[in-house]
Amino acid sequence: MSDAAQPTAAEVRAAAEAVKTALDRHLAAVERRSGEDDPAVYEAFNQLATAAEAYDELLYDRYDEVTPFEIPGTDDGLPPYAGPEEPNAVSVLIRRDYAVVEPQRLLAQAERVEAADYDVDGEASGTVHGALGILFGEFEPDEIASRHKEFGLEEGDSTLWVTAADEPADPGEWLEAPFEQIDPQQVVCRFDVSAVFDDELDVEDVEDSEDADEDDEDLEPLDAER
Repeated sequence: MSDAAQPTAAEVRAAAEAVKTALDRHLAAVERRSGEDDPAVYEAFNQLATAAEAYDELLYDRYDEVTPFEIPGTDDGLPPYAGPEEPNAVSVLIRRDYAVVEPQRLLAQAERVEAADYDVDGEASGTVHGALGILFGEFEPDEIASRHKEFGLEEGDSTLWVTAADEPADPGEWLEAPFEQIDPQQVVCRFDVSAVFDDELDVEDVEDSEDADEDDEDLEPLDAER
């Protein structure tokens, strides 16, 4: 795309605001839903998906970046939502996988943190598992995600689930097994990130290219006598 055809920064910002607005409308529709097949929830879902897709395209065209979100479809494996119509509490479950691809970088970062902030008897940062404990204890998960390369890590699959509840959990109630009591029917929305999605896109691109080649083969050359 030429520079002249690129969207402006203001257009990208406006698209981002549209996603935020659509997300708020979707949650409000879910909170007010009248049943499993509430048309307002369906409409809000489609508006959110449209806004997210538009933002993703503008972000890519302007900055050559993409979003990590996948709007869940009807075949994502989750059962229909059967949680409270007006949730009084929300839980956000996040899993992010990483591969330790540069152990020495990981150990060096942990040693810096340990030297600056920790008073320990042993050399906890001298092992990979010790270094992981130091870094994940020092930095917030979102910071680890944004700086994973600095820590010698490589991103794997990740997922984020938002679940609804009638009341907040009691303090300490679920800490021993935080992910065991999740009811799939309480999930309001989920966002998955995986290299599988990229592979599927690559396959589709190849298939589209092959289809185009086949179409070209079907075209007959123009008759010179015309």
